[in-house]
Amino acid sequence: MFNKIRTHLVKEGPRFLRYPLQVTPFALQRDILEQFLSWQFRESLAEGDLHFLEDKWLKVEIRDLHLQWFISVRDDKLVVSRLEKEDVSFSGNANDLILIAARKEDPDTLFFQRRLQIEGDTELGLYVKNLMDAIELDSMPSVLRFGLLQLAEFVKSGLQEEKEDTLHRHELSSTSC
Repeated sequence: MFNKIRTHLVKEGPRFLRYPLQVTPFALQRDILEQFLSWQFRESLAEGDLHFLEDKWLKVEIRDLHLQWFISVRDDKLVVSRLEKEDVSFSGNANDLILIAARKEDPDTLFFQRRLQIEGDTELGLYVKNLMDAIELDSMPSVLRFGLLQLAEFVKSGLQEEKEDTLHRHELSSTSC
């Protein structure tokens, strides 16, 4: 019973979150994202590792939530904007992006499965992907890291259960023919 509920929540959760997140004022989204990103990438910013984003725009889109942000570096600070002309874009569904963030899925695997899309400047996209790969979960506050890892396990289990249910239904329909 719990597995069915988990699978349903994983499958339908983004749909339930879509409206509340869409009506959240952009200024609040921007402030939260800029603070979080600046904190998470403080060392990279200080060491100049994000210089590749100077005067370039990375579009991050969460397709099933209908959310998108444009991220760049200006004056050694990460900035988030609502509408810019992107140089490269990364897009995926919420569950897949959670799995990537928690290191439960490899971005390359999801890219080749067409679950993660990367479009635009190939070299810039590679820099961004390498930056994503370099993020140390241990550098996150323990509460955030724990929450992310628990959410990712919940999502992964729900997706696995859905995959097994689909396979089981397919096997049943094949044997009844």
